[in-house]
Amino acid sequence: MTKIIIYYLLFANVLTFIAYGIDKHKARRKHWRISETALLWLAVLGGSVGALLAMHLFRHKTQHKKFRYGVPAILVAQVMMILVFYLNVLKPLL
Repeated sequence: MTKIIIYYLLFANVLTFIAYGIDKHKARRKHWRISETALLWLAVLGGSVGALLAMHLFRHKTQHKKFRYGVPAILVAQVMMILVFYLNVLKPLL
């Protein structure tokens, strides 16, 4: 089960990173954009690390408060959930 979670999080973060990069590319060229809601949902669904990395690497969405504060808050919540899951579910099994 742990491997599945790790693979899922890896996939989610790579996908989120790519989506932020595509959105930045499209923004520069004034083309179709990925909605802010979709970008935030990608972070919520496990891609918060990829979102933070992309925000800083591409300098994308860093001025929007919902991204500047929201994505780190999502990451903290996810880390806390993983910690609670580990301490309450996995650790007793080990």
